[in-house]
Amino acid sequence: MHLLGRRRSSPPANVHSASCPCNTSAAGESFSDAILYHGSSMATYLITGVAGFIGSTLARALLAQGGEVRGFDNFSTGKRENLADILDRIELHEADLLDLDALHQACRAVDYVLHEAAIPSVPRSVKDPLGNNRANVDGTLNLLVASRDAKVKRVIYAASSSAYGDTPTLPKREDMQPNPISPYATAKLASEYYMASFYRCYGLETVSLRYFNVFGPRQDPASPYSGVLAKFITQMLQGEPPTIFGDGKQSRDFTYVDNVVEANLLACKAEGKEVAGRVLNVATGQRMDLYQTFQILKRLIGYSGEVKYGAERAGDVKHSLADISRAEQYLGYKPKVDFEEGLGRTIAWYRNRELQPQLSNPNARARGDSC
Repeated sequence: MHLLGRRRSSPPANVHSASCPCNTSAAGESFSDAILYHGSSMATYLITGVAGFIGSTLARALLAQGGEVRGFDNFSTGKRENLADILDRIELHEADLLDLDALHQACRAVDYVLHEAAIPSVPRSVKDPLGNNRANVDGTLNLLVASRDAKVKRVIYAASSSAYGDTPTLPKREDMQPNPISPYATAKLASEYYMASFYRCYGLETVSLRYFNVFGPRQDPASPYSGVLAKFITQMLQGEPPTIFGDGKQSRDFTYVDNVVEANLLACKAEGKEVAGRVLNVATGQRMDLYQTFQILKRLIGYSGEVKYGAERAGDVKHSLADISRAEQYLGYKPKVDFEEGLGRTIAWYRNRELQPQLSNPNARARGDSC
């Protein structure tokens, strides 16, 4: 447990204030139960991209532990509905990562920054490499500057398995030579290097967690850039055939979102001398190809149709599989939810949720994109 005295400041006038978080978690959600304290107060966390499906899941986990949560989002890809049930319990800063003044305000008196914000799209980065760089590199650099200036304890970065590219060696290890294919992957890797450099140059503790194909509740299936599973599940629930781009043999280390949340919480509380400046894989250490995944979903959902096939897309990676031994060594990380259980939880959420028009597009198509 880290002990550090820190003076609290009042929220800036231009943000949405929240009341104290409660100590109860959502049904079916359980995470590491160690909350961090600084001096006599609970730790304060800033989550960028808080309205995304990973960011909003992190917020719920921290609130369940009793943490003070501050959110930062420009809602370009995040959804307000993802925060509907917790909005009165967080302090929300609605701004862009390119706004350095807004970031300085948001980072004031923060202990831990969980940097989830990004434009997570390989196709979009191919179409607009400049926009991709502004959002995913310039925005990250701004956040690091604001975190350094605010004397934040640690920044946890949502890095990407796309940094490994399409090298044939499996599983992917953190000491492998990076080989990014797309502008998105290149930008995520550049931000990893910035994380490490801010630790070496300024002493700002950073940890980069390379996510592998995260899925789970609240992932938006209507977006043309969403992960494959959100689209498969919602299409099949509606009786619509999903589309695999490629031959279906491409494989992924699909990682349920609760495992990613657990890794972030462990990265906050790990000893700085063990983790600062490191890059760690976060996944399950198992892989499944897309056609096998379709067959499992078909059984779990009760879908009677077949799958469609489309042409491969530029920038896609053929196979991904993580070696998670370093995350086990330095964080004590072990995936708590396996692939099929995660699929079952995700299917149940989409079945039970109140369907919104923008999240029920039967023409949306899926592909095996990298996280």
